[in-house]
Amino acid sequence: MSLLGPVEIRNLANKLDLRPTKKFGQNFVIDGGTVRRIVKTADLSPDDVVIEVGPGLGSLTLALLSAVSHVVAVEIDPVLARQLPLTVDSRGLSDSLTVVEADAMRVDSSAFSGYIPTALVANLPYNVSVPVLLHLLEVLPSLRSGLVMVQAEVADRLAAGPGSKVYGVPSVKAAWYADVRRAGPVSRSVFWPVPNVDSGLVSLVRRDPPVTTASRAEVFAVIDAAFAQRRKTLRAALAGWAGSAVQAEEALRGASVDPSTRGEQLDVTAFARIAEHKPRSS
Repeated sequence: MSLLGPVEIRNLANKLDLRPTKKFGQNFVIDGGTVRRIVKTADLSPDDVVIEVGPGLGSLTLALLSAVSHVVAVEIDPVLARQLPLTVDSRGLSDSLTVVEADAMRVDSSAFSGYIPTALVANLPYNVSVPVLLHLLEVLPSLRSGLVMVQAEVADRLAAGPGSKVYGVPSVKAAWYADVRRAGPVSRSVFWPVPNVDSGLVSLVRRDPPVTTASRAEVFAVIDAAFAQRRKTLRAALAGWAGSAVQAEEALRGASVDPSTRGEQLDVTAFARIAEHKPRSS
């Protein structure tokens, strides 16, 4: 299939009088080799229904359409949402595309016209990449895998394990849903306009969350509290969550966690155990 290169993308942008905005995190991939690499790394099946967030002018969309059953593209910019079907139709693949004009942070499974997304493949807008990713993993349990392109340091945080200097809230919350790993770097030179940072690919494979009597919201509340004051021990950091430092220590000991431990030393299973032992009076 003919993909979009630098000339085609700039011609489309001129036709639409498009000025990429920071508000929507718009940096368009102009390198065909990069989108082919993304599709290959995503390890997709011809039966997959892919959700793509922020398809922009369609660089990645076109590459995906040749590899999967259907692509559901979620685009917040109305100009781009109207243009994408036209670009795809010019290549005879309009039957395999559904465009949802919406904020990805507000969609759920009802937005996809009966399609059940099985994979997420997207160049996520830098400014909302983590919230969008976590939201989609929450509201679309049908997603079994994902490959997303994000800012390089965000990729490092998402894939970090306990004990890493960059391990934090995104790392633990993503681990609730999936096995997460770095899947390679992406140079800033493949984008238009060229961003001020490099990007990275992150691979996700869905797994069951830890077995726990605590809800996802209860576990996430512990994670948020633990990293809000990451230099403090968990006894101190969780005092507000538990009701007092003494109650935090009781919860931690009940979960077999040393109260002098810090949040960056624990995996998601340990946070789930702590959530189970929150004092009822707090």
